[in-house]
Amino acid sequence: MINTDRPLLRVEGLKTHIHAGDKVIAAVDDVSFTIEKGETYCLVGESGSGKSITALSIIQLLPEGLCTHPAGQIFFDYRDQLGKHHLLDMLTLSEERLRPIRGSRIAMIFQDPMTSLNPVFTIGEQIIEALLLHNPNMSYAQARERALIALQQVQIKDADKRLDEYPHRLSGGQRQRVMIAMAMACEPDLLIADEPTTALDVTVQAEILKLMKDLQRSRGMSILFITHDFGVVAQVADKVGVMRNGQLVESGQVDAVLKNPQHSYTKSLLEALPQNLPRPPRDRLVEANSDLVSCKGLEVHFPIRKGVFRHVADHVRAVDGIDMSIKSGEIVALVGESGCGKTTLGRAILRLVEPTGGEVRYSGSTISNLSRSAFQPYRKSMQIIFQDPMSSLNPRLTIATMLTEPMKVHGIGKNQEERLELAAKLLVQVSLKEDHLWRYPHEFSGGQRQRIGIARALAPNPGFIVCDEVTSGLDVSVQAEVLEMLLQLRAERNLALLFITHDISVVEYLSDRTLVMHAGKIVEAGQTEQVCSRPSHPYTKKLIEAVPRLVL
Repeated sequence: MINTDRPLLRVEGLKTHIHAGDKVIAAVDDVSFTIEKGETYCLVGESGSGKSITALSIIQLLPEGLCTHPAGQIFFDYRDQLGKHHLLDMLTLSEERLRPIRGSRIAMIFQDPMTSLNPVFTIGEQIIEALLLHNPNMSYAQARERALIALQQVQIKDADKRLDEYPHRLSGGQRQRVMIAMAMACEPDLLIADEPTTALDVTVQAEILKLMKDLQRSRGMSILFITHDFGVVAQVADKVGVMRNGQLVESGQVDAVLKNPQHSYTKSLLEALPQNLPRPPRDRLVEANSDLVSCKGLEVHFPIRKGVFRHVADHVRAVDGIDMSIKSGEIVALVGESGCGKTTLGRAILRLVEPTGGEVRYSGSTISNLSRSAFQPYRKSMQIIFQDPMSSLNPRLTIATMLTEPMKVHGIGKNQEERLELAAKLLVQVSLKEDHLWRYPHEFSGGQRQRIGIARALAPNPGFIVCDEVTSGLDVSVQAEVLEMLLQLRAERNLALLFITHDISVVEYLSDRTLVMHAGKIVEAGQTEQVCSRPSHPYTKKLIEAVPRLVL
């Protein structure tokens, strides 16, 4: 621990303006807070609130010319290589003066490790480069040994082999650990973590959070943790600041802010958490309905080819003998970690991935053995909402074209004018405006694009929809709106939903039944309340225990 009385970081009246043509956007507007040595300060708020811009302002990584600081100061208690302390204003330092601070005394973990790691360099090369840059007297052999220790500290298995791997050969959780190892290698005094656990499985998230806390305790490091997950805030924070429209609307000790919020915006965020939303009553009529979709012994195996002649040596059993059913009007949650086969199962039911064995039935008819042309009429009744709406929406098409094309294919509407009228009604149904029909996907926020994805799935008037991680990475308020919308659509249209997710709190709020998937198999199934509150399988217990809870 550093023995000085002043805080490690003090932000005073910070303003960050982004210049976009003739417009000036106040991304950060008069923000002040302090971070003590060894303390974790969480910044929470919705997308666009200014959290990441605040962090990038601290480390001075914003593009020069496009971003300016008309007011404010960022005081950092800089410790040089001799151990002497200097109080520096980060906003006044030259690029040359900032270089030894970035990565060495202030390190940052970015939100998406795949885009932050260089794909053409090995993991070891990237960590070694950072070490040699900040420690010019260190030899390459010493830097490689330090990089190996850094990977071992973040508990990456076979760290000596992983040093020479490229980023694409690691899982999402492993890549996030590499980012932490790279940030921690130079032993910084301040670690800025920008949504480091977003979209990670709950078990991997729990491991990453524990790892960061352990490293913090051993090194007396301070952490600025940016997130929109209040469960994570309750687990890791000492103090919390709530941001909205570039301003810090509330700040204080974590227990005080979460248990007794003073600002209306903080209250609205907490009320939007799935655990605080009014639980919808279970529709008893669902139990009397017949099975709409069912699988028996469903298998999807991918061949592993080896040798010069690419002979099949083995198979990846992504879906391995699944039996399940969904009734009309029923919401069934499918939960499990990344790679367990959830998405493959959903796509196999819709025959976006061809099953290699077993049977799929829809409304009493076997559909898994139909030819492409014979299966075409069923596409109208069976739809999917993809996880990432930005990559699943064609950037060259207007929303009007996206919604009317499937209608035209399936013979819905007498003419284009009638189809446009139906499309406009769909947008209103998903809480968008009719004039949004003539816009392109890039003109919408993430939550709005997800609504468009829902509208597109509803366009052919289906009876069954696969929802693949549709709330992953969304702000809590947008997530609440999407969940309430799905429940309303279920009630209005008697929709059956297969809801694929790793968020247990969403499962508890939304679903009637829950299936737990592990290594291609369903290891537990039952009513949601029973599975979430009284799990019987060890794997389910592990998932439930890993969920960060906000207890008020």
